[in-house]
Amino acid sequence: RDFQDGSDVKKGDSLFTIDPRPYQAVLDQAKAQAALDQVTLKRQEDLRARKVIAQQDYDIAVANAQKSHAAAEAAQVNLDYCYIKSPINGRVGLRNVDVGNLVGPSTPPLVTIQGLDPIYTDFTVAENDLPLVRKYLGGPNVKVETYLADGSITPRMGDLYFIDNAVQPGSGTVKVRGVTANADRVLWPSEFVLVRFILDMLKNATLVPSQAVQVSQSGPFVFVVKPDDTVDLRPVKPGQRQDGDLVVVESGVKPGETVVVTGQLALSPGAKVAPQPYAAETSGTLQSGQVETSKSATSDE
Repeated sequence: RDFQDGSDVKKGDSLFTIDPRPYQAVLDQAKAQAALDQVTLKRQEDLRARKVIAQQDYDIAVANAQKSHAAAEAAQVNLDYCYIKSPINGRVGLRNVDVGNLVGPSTPPLVTIQGLDPIYTDFTVAENDLPLVRKYLGGPNVKVETYLADGSITPRMGDLYFIDNAVQPGSGTVKVRGVTANADRVLWPSEFVLVRFILDMLKNATLVPSQAVQVSQSGPFVFVVKPDDTVDLRPVKPGQRQDGDLVVVESGVKPGETVVVTGQLALSPGAKVAPQPYAAETSGTLQSGQVETSKSATSDE
């Protein structure tokens, strides 16, 4: 072997060498036969030009020359297979053979090479989401964002590499693959990751904390704090979730308006409130009439 277990290799690097001596001998024999057949063919061509041999003898000489040339090429291929090289850039695992082991067509893989940069991310899309995916498929904003569940790395933005051509029976999902740059080797093959499949970019989208959106018999709504610290109940049309606890509001709230995030159960339209800045984690308690509020914001998603 010509590598260290667990090391990085490049395409074309030597990995293993199988004893080439038997194959070199076969190649030398094939080349010798090919040379002899070429000399014989040349002699037959000279005799044919003087019309002193039968056409059949000349045809046999041509066939023998072609056959020996092909045999020499096949022997060269077999000899080349003795020098096993890496087909890709990647990192080798633990080898499965040592010096002196016998290998053949039925032998398990000698070693496994994992490509790390770029790296593939495999995930699935639900059958119900296919119409939306098809709508934006091929668009300039289609991306695959990959990140770890513990938040230890910055989310990596990659490209859509492949989407399957059929729904998987039983699961009702479609296989999808993204490809992401991974020069620092933070992402590892077969590692569990979280994926965000981005289909389009929403310009000037209005965002509010997801806790601000409540649901009644009439549908989703939010409480908006007016300048006189009274609240107004606004029906809204929520969209997708975005970055943590934020949600897109497609209609019902204007950018810059203040919405109530906690304490909605004690409110009714026109009620007077004492707004408090919203914090994602509140350790204290709110007094009667106090609510936590947040301003709606715009964002390019």
